[in-house]
Amino acid sequence: MWAIALMLMLAALPAAEGQQGGPGRDNVVLIYLDNVGWGDLACYGNPTIRTPNIDRLATQGTRLTDFYIPSSSCSPSRGALLTGRYPDRNGLAHQLSVEENWAGIGLPHSERILPEFLRDRGYVTGAFGKWNIGFAEGSRPTDRGFDEYIGCISGNCDYYTHVYNGRLDMRVGTEPRKLTGYTTDIFADAAVDFIRRNASRPFFVYVPFNAAHYPNPKNKAPGQPFRWQAPAEFFEAYGYDPGTDVPQHGYHAVMTALDAGVGKVLDALEVSGVGDQTLVILASDNGGWVGPRRPALEVSSNAPFRDGRTSVYEGGVRTPCILRWPGRLRPGSVVREPLTNMDLFVLALRAGGAEQPRDRVIDGRDPLPVLRDGARSPHRNIYFRYRQTRGLRQGRWKAVLPRPGGPAELYDLSVDPAETRDLAPDNPDIAARLAGEFRQWQASLPSRN
Repeated sequence: MWAIALMLMLAALPAAEGQQGGPGRDNVVLIYLDNVGWGDLACYGNPTIRTPNIDRLATQGTRLTDFYIPSSSCSPSRGALLTGRYPDRNGLAHQLSVEENWAGIGLPHSERILPEFLRDRGYVTGAFGKWNIGFAEGSRPTDRGFDEYIGCISGNCDYYTHVYNGRLDMRVGTEPRKLTGYTTDIFADAAVDFIRRNASRPFFVYVPFNAAHYPNPKNKAPGQPFRWQAPAEFFEAYGYDPGTDVPQHGYHAVMTALDAGVGKVLDALEVSGVGDQTLVILASDNGGWVGPRRPALEVSSNAPFRDGRTSVYEGGVRTPCILRWPGRLRPGSVVREPLTNMDLFVLALRAGGAEQPRDRVIDGRDPLPVLRDGARSPHRNIYFRYRQTRGLRQGRWKAVLPRPGGPAELYDLSVDPAETRDLAPDNPDIAARLAGEFRQWQASLPSRN
């Protein structure tokens, strides 16, 4: 059984020593979901999908309604999260190819990421899940500040065989390892064990689940059914046949299995007695897949927003985000000010009592005054880019530039969050000003300063 083998392997690692730190040394648990749309969670209005553990987290903490990713694809989103810097600044502005995932540098080695700063503060650090920002020597999790790593190194490995484009994608540390089990359970159980072993010292645990990424036909062996995958109990919870080919049923099961994995991590904090000293962050890396290209797969929901993953419309760049920090954030609160995943980098540093680096530009801003005190967003502009499409949000206004050098579309998100009516013809000056501000910002970017 994979769990027994995993525990034996982890038991060989040094036991945690020391004591939990005081103020400014809170634990940080960062849970990153994969391609989960704004409308995929019950606490964000989904009427069908059951996510009781994530809903519980929302009632215990703060739910964000206007949380943004600067680039609507997995690799640049993760690079921005871990560096606090826009993808066009940190040098990882594209989705990694198959070969780059296996052996590419990905995020440049000149970048320092969150666990490095927290480890400098005496934190023990672990990552369990999808990496997807490069696995060349120097790029691996254990090269970049994580003491431990178990996960799939690429984008969307098979949930059970852990194969990505014909090769085993699972690693323990830096070594390929054949583990048995469902990836959500493997990653959640590894995080639980890490928390248990390190409850007496400050820790940072990063849990980037590969769920709910769609199944990839290139990951399937000949004769293996091409369908969404989850343990039978999560199909049966809805009254579905576990062998169903109905994609919506499969997606519901994957999402509820993901929620159960989140619940394991949350429960481990309480059982270990460290829940009150832990900042928990849960967010999604970009919007879900929607559209006509893969009708059997594109069953997630970014409702009520337009488009999804790889788009700079709201469905691609606005995602769920929930934060729980006992004693600092009000339970059951909702924050509607625009914030970004780069702000989570700054918040995690604050929880650890670590200073922001002074040798580089950090685009994230401290969100605590917004989250705790009701302050306005610290961002005048939030910029978006994926390949040749660009966008900018400034207060109520959203500009979208579908083509380089082309005219901007303009939307008033205060009355039209679904971006159904282009107001640029009626407000050409506003559209031109916002497009000009985006181009000025992009032109100001030095070579990864």
